[in-house]
Amino acid sequence: MRGLAGFLLCLLLLVAPHCTEVSAQDSQPDPKTPCANWMGGPPGYPGHNGLPGRDGKDGKDGLKGEKGEEGVQGPKGDQGEMGVPGQEGPRGFPGYPGQKGEKGEGAFVYRSAFSVGLTERAPHPNVPIRFNKIFYNEQSHYDASTGKFLCNIPGTYYFAYHLTVYLTDVKVSLYKKDKVVIFTYDQFQKNNVDQASGSVLLHLNSGDEVWLQVYGEGDNNGIYADNINDSTFMGFLLYPDMD
Repeated sequence: MRGLAGFLLCLLLLVAPHCTEVSAQDSQPDPKTPCANWMGGPPGYPGHNGLPGRDGKDGKDGLKGEKGEEGVQGPKGDQGEMGVPGQEGPRGFPGYPGQKGEKGEGAFVYRSAFSVGLTERAPHPNVPIRFNKIFYNEQSHYDASTGKFLCNIPGTYYFAYHLTVYLTDVKVSLYKKDKVVIFTYDQFQKNNVDQASGSVLLHLNSGDEVWLQVYGEGDNNGIYADNINDSTFMGFLLYPDMD
């Protein structure tokens, strides 16, 4: 009996560790079901965040999208402040001459004037003095054959005369339409050469005549002229009658 009991005891001692290992393996709890075989403990604390990963490579540009619809125009903004003037640019090249314009209609200019001198030493009294030395008579309104100025343009005229007096007294008058307008008298001083002059503004109508003539007889006819002394008569239009 002792031999049989001893054999059984030895067999038990050999089998027990193996069963214990198998039992231990079979009793390991499933991590997903902590309470499958035994009561699980409380959850552990979350672990620390891991380090960020490295940046990936840039992707390729995609296709260009279609143009969107135009938005509603916004309100006009406030006017900005005037900027600083910029620098002056370089001077440009001269332009080409333009085409010649058409000839315009010139305004009509009224002209009437004369300036004449005496060639006779002593003109006849009581008739128009014929000043036949012509200085200016472009419009031919003065007639040297009669000694009279004929008005062709109605308006206001200026007349003047400057006479050399020698040897005797002078009485001269300016006539308009057979009527005396002004008189001039110079009393001659012996051994001397005197001067007599006069001027007047007159309004003339078309056809009016103006002239000078010695007034009285021969004793008052001292008007003189030679190659170094002149006696002159002149007149011109100041402004015409517009009506």
